[in-house]
Amino acid sequence: MMNWELFGYIALALTTACLMEGVAWFTHKYLMHGVLWFLHKSHHSHHDKALEWNDLFAVLFSVQSMGMIIWGFQNPEWEFVAWIGIGIAIYGTAYAIFHDVIVHNRLPFRFNIKHPYLRRIVKAHGAHHRSQSKADNEAFGFLYAPKKYAPQNKANE
Repeated sequence: MMNWELFGYIALALTTACLMEGVAWFTHKYLMHGVLWFLHKSHHSHHDKALEWNDLFAVLFSVQSMGMIIWGFQNPEWEFVAWIGIGIAIYGTAYAIFHDVIVHNRLPFRFNIKHPYLRRIVKAHGAHHRSQSKADNEAFGFLYAPKKYAPQNKANE
């Protein structure tokens, strides 16, 4: 028989992971391109360094997620907080894979991206990076790319 409490917690984690795209969009548009631009601008400038100041955001969000997981599991009446932290970690993992590895090629090998949606994410993020300034940007999402960024055909990419 299914443990319905566990099923609910897994649903909470997956829902949190999905909702994180909205949180990430808001954070990217209004904080990273706002008061926290002094950290994020390293991501919009060309460099050959392995790390950039913008990577501190990953550390911050990871510590938050891990703290929620640890605290939630240590306090059974607040266990749901751990599952929210797990959802944040799921989103963070997907973000790291798509954004850092596939889109920005931060590993020493390249991917031949054939899936239409992954190509759409890459195209949207490329549109975002056309501007290297704090303002005048578009496409603030990380894992969602509007249909307008869908490649029309291979010749247009």
